[in-house]
Amino acid sequence: MDEQIDHLVQKTWDKFQDVPRSQRYLIAVSGIPGSGKTTLAAMVSKRLNDLHAKASPGTHNSSPLAAFVPMDGYHLSRAQLDAMPDPVSAHARRGAAFTFDGESFLALVKKLREPICPETGTLFAPSFDHAIKDPVADDIAIAPSIRLLIFEGNYLSLNKSPWKDAAEMMDELWFVEVPFEVARNRLIYRHVKAGIAGDEADAGKRADENDLVNGKEIIEGRLEVHELIKSKEDESVEIPILRIADPVDPTWS
Repeated sequence: MDEQIDHLVQKTWDKFQDVPRSQRYLIAVSGIPGSGKTTLAAMVSKRLNDLHAKASPGTHNSSPLAAFVPMDGYHLSRAQLDAMPDPVSAHARRGAAFTFDGESFLALVKKLREPICPETGTLFAPSFDHAIKDPVADDIAIAPSIRLLIFEGNYLSLNKSPWKDAAEMMDELWFVEVPFEVARNRLIYRHVKAGIAGDEADAGKRADENDLVNGKEIIEGRLEVHELIKSKEDESVEIPILRIADPVDPTWS
């Protein structure tokens, strides 16, 4: 996996060298639930910061350059789901595209696309608190010095507004591919461990009736992307192996 992550990191680092100081470089990582996109985005962000620190040791430029922003914070709150016409269905389908605040995400991307100047202030994105099962507003700070943003989320390459509008403002779109059966196994493990489901049967039902239904929409409505990344099963359910798809044959597996 390290070799493949290094490829993405080095490619991004090289492209970033040509970005004017007044601009940011934005990458959106998407994939179906259980694909490994969170792992990928977090690792790329960390390694970009490591590269930056090595390039400017002992200077103020060694402060973080990259930030990882997950889309979990853009979940609608439980109170917002309660206010929907069919709250029972809304809660059952939490994680579907209509249960996210895509417009607020688009507004953040538009702000990040504005030129960085001396007056530019810190921007904020929401996070998600799994203990209370709700988003936390303004919990992820994006200082003016953060000029590499790695977003990750299910719908970041979805050909449907407002996700499509945000995708068109990205410098690159990456998509993590995974077989549905592999994703299902990971989701069952995750749902049981997080207490979302009481046992594997309940977790499998949730995966089949919600997560993988969303996954079908994500795949069928996917925009063209710059990188296709294959997520492979390994001995760990939590840390999938990620491999870059062959650029000549994007269906490589």
